[in-house]
Amino acid sequence: MKKILLVEDDVLLNRTLSYHLALEGYGISSAMSCREAERLLEAEDFALALLDVNLPDGSGYELCRLIKPAKAETLVVFLTANDRESDQLRGYELGAVDYITKPFSTAALLRKIQAMFAQLSHSRDGGSFYDDGSLFLDFDGRQGALNGAPLALSDLEFRLLELLCRHPGRVLTRGQLLEKLWDSKGRFVDEHTLTTTVSRVRGKIEAGGGRYIKTVYGMGYQWTGGEKT
Repeated sequence: MKKILLVEDDVLLNRTLSYHLALEGYGISSAMSCREAERLLEAEDFALALLDVNLPDGSGYELCRLIKPAKAETLVVFLTANDRESDQLRGYELGAVDYITKPFSTAALLRKIQAMFAQLSHSRDGGSFYDDGSLFLDFDGRQGALNGAPLALSDLEFRLLELLCRHPGRVLTRGQLLEKLWDSKGRFVDEHTLTTTVSRVRGKIEAGGGRYIKTVYGMGYQWTGGEKT
């Protein structure tokens, strides 16, 4: 059973989310303040922490700093009414995998959590392929297909996709991607080539209606695992 820490000071929202998450089979520990959350974090490990940003005795950002990097395996998602881009970037910089603004659909949140855990499990299994029933990528064999139709992907495109797939939900900065994407002569791929490559890959793998790569403006890119547009 995967354990989730929910930190939310809105009583109704806390109870509603706790109820629905428990129905999905997750082990739920809830808190309404930083102090309560800190005690829970000291007592046990969590697969996911859902953190409200504005709390009565502090902020979710402070809690995220406690979690990362000490508990690197714990996914962090911020739940907040703050929709400013600067706040979102701050959350990603602290190690969060998502930043969800209120009000939001509980059903959509549950679906997102399920997808994150599925992608994380696949990544940890060390598989050399990605397969969600629509998109198939064999990274070792350099073969791909979308809804059964073959995909023509270059070696560079496969390497980009593999990097993103290996870190589901995590924002990979442009700098990180540029460091990893070497050409055959050992030179860095420049930013224009990266932008062009991402755009070209999106055109190929998102033709079926799923969104796989999300642009986090000012930072980089995030693998979202086939969210429906």
